[in-house]
Amino acid sequence: MSKKEVDSLIDGGNASAGPPLGPSLGMLGVNAGQVIAAINEKTKDFEGMKVPVKIIVDEGTKEFDIKVGSPPTSALIKKELGIEKGTGDASTVGNMTFQQLIKISKNKQDSLLANDLKAAVKEVVGVCQTMGITVEGRKSKELTQEISEGLWDDVISGKTEALPDRVHEEEFKVDEDLKLVVEEEEAPAKEEVSEEGEKPEGEEVTDESKAKEEEKK
Repeated sequence: MSKKEVDSLIDGGNASAGPPLGPSLGMLGVNAGQVIAAINEKTKDFEGMKVPVKIIVDEGTKEFDIKVGSPPTSALIKKELGIEKGTGDASTVGNMTFQQLIKISKNKQDSLLANDLKAAVKEVVGVCQTMGITVEGRKSKELTQEISEGLWDDVISGKTEALPDRVHEEEFKVDEDLKLVVEEEEAPAKEEVSEEGEKPEGEEVTDESKAKEEEKK
């Protein structure tokens, strides 16, 4: 039997049986409620965004398949970070965690040219660069090189969510350098006193101070 397709642009996670989607499904003889529920489940991560969907219906069995398109990568990044727009210059408008980067990459993987998740991550990092977004405080060029070197492989594969050791070491070094500077600034000045409790050399000695010293003797 032939198959029919219905294309629609829906609100992610919030499709309804109202026009135009509902009537179109009704004409194909499928259970509109089941289709709508399946669409909302598949698009729940795109809540608040317009998402293209394609419903493919077998006219004989009334079985259906749903193909979900994806919003632009930049739209996913803005939603994830809660920002309205990126920047085209060298300034930074936001910073995301590596886990947020992986989440976006998984959502976009099917529509990207990437052959695997690692390549998809690198593509999304490239979009971050054009928007003025850093990842774990790292700019695109630095992070892309680290990914290519395999530094983030365990995180991308899901073996761990912990940042690579080198990242921790660099952060620790910065913190220690800052700590040393703060300690130097906050350290109280020490008054110079000789072993015998006398005032340091160079301080003026008056007749009065000499007399006091004689009295002590």
